[in-house]
Amino acid sequence: MPDVSILVVEDEPAVAEVVSLYLRRAGYAVRVVNTGPAAVREIDTQPPTLIILDLMLPGVDGWAITRHVRERGDTPLIILTARSQETDRIAGLEMGADDYVTKPFSPQELVSRVRAVLRRMKPASGSETGERALTFDDLSIDPQTRLVTVRGEEKTLTAKEFDLLWLLARHPRQVFSRDQLLERVWGMADYIDPGTVTVHVRRLREKIEPDPSQPCHLLTIWGVGYKFEP
Repeated sequence: MPDVSILVVEDEPAVAEVVSLYLRRAGYAVRVVNTGPAAVREIDTQPPTLIILDLMLPGVDGWAITRHVRERGDTPLIILTARSQETDRIAGLEMGADDYVTKPFSPQELVSRVRAVLRRMKPASGSETGERALTFDDLSIDPQTRLVTVRGEEKTLTAKEFDLLWLLARHPRQVFSRDQLLERVWGMADYIDPGTVTVHVRRLREKIEPDPSQPCHLLTIWGVGYKFEP
């Protein structure tokens, strides 16, 4: 765990102190910054393993930092904020946040969520088991290279988007509930907003479906969950 570096971006000193204390007790290396520009510098010069990010920051807000992180790659990101409205949570997940924690919060629960997100960094695909690529009429999914090709065009997927697609495609026509997908792809369901699955399915449809509003591969089974139609 010493090689796990967590960047805490929080402008409230008391909150930053408590978060960093609990994370260090859990064995993580922690860096703390309290402004948006300082966060961007840290992310660009010393990329962390995981980021805990407040949205309301001086200089550059958390939304801009989230976009910056996602433009650079798939660094896990947990939003920590007093903004508890559903629209804010959905917006954070849409932008690529891995989890969303609202204030006030339990520091121990936050540590549990960090552990869950770090566990989810381990690929849920077949890259470690030698599984071969899945090829359909218009879609190819390669677990070795983690590349997805749609109608001959390579698509860029985040790590969890790929893991979700790979799980569903490996079990064609099998219906998974959102809780099952959270367990299988994200590692646990207890602390994660089920809307996370909905957001990731929507983003996947935008990337692999000819018409995302009329999907042919990623189908919703109302009242149950989702399935992959080959």
